Amino acid sequence: MYIFSEFYYILIFFILSTIIATIVFFLSYFLVKQNVDSEKISSYECGFEPFEDTRSKFDIKFYLVAILFIIFDLEISYLFP
Repeated sequence: MYIFSEFYYILIFFILSTIIATIVFFLSYFLVKQNVDSEKISSYECGFEPFEDTRSKFDIKFYLVAILFIIFDLEISYLFP
């Protein structure tokens, strides 16, 4: 048992940190005032209202941003060996 006596401190640390994290999580949930707002619970997709017709016109700037992101993401990957 002498071999494992050094690991008891690590076990105690993990137990205490789990207990403290759980207490902080539940205290933050119960102490904060929960306000339901229509803007907070509404869905958000790509900058336009998702409840419109699915065949509506789609702005080209979203495609351009996506393509530029992919291009710059690939360039960054080539910088690192």
